[in-house]
Amino acid sequence: MYKFREITEDDNAAVAALVRDNLKQFNLDIPGTVYFDAGLDHLSDYYGNDNRRYFVIENDNGEVIGGIGYDRFEPLKDTAELQKLYLTDAAKGSGLGYEMIDFIEERMREAGYKVSYLETHDNLQAAIHIYEKKGYKEIERPDAVVHSTMNRFFRKEL
Repeated sequence: MYKFREITEDDNAAVAALVRDNLKQFNLDIPGTVYFDAGLDHLSDYYGNDNRRYFVIENDNGEVIGGIGYDRFEPLKDTAELQKLYLTDAAKGSGLGYEMIDFIEERMREAGYKVSYLETHDNLQAAIHIYEKKGYKEIERPDAVVHSTMNRFFRKEL
């Protein structure tokens, strides 16, 4: 089994490696992605207030096998951005991605958000498939996109 818990400082290196490993696999270890964000190595410093949270998923051995978070998306009213949904290769294909989305959407609702928004890329077809199966609808690129390489944008009413 596995469990969700909030990120701690001790998780920072494992989560940063998880994100970078996934992006590299899909040729997204390039400028304009989170791969080069300075804060990626210190996520626990950023998340953990009323507007934004990040959770890790650990297996029975206490190893971090995934992570997912959200942050307020200022340009759109009552909207949270689903952020950094990543899994280890061993955890992929297990259905855990769907459970992670259910989990984070519930946390968003508890925080008072009405809409979930996310950014992704054509190279991440498995992720896009999961988002669409979970009811996300593709939208036009918003003006306020931080990671300029991302080229697919989705939203869902919570």
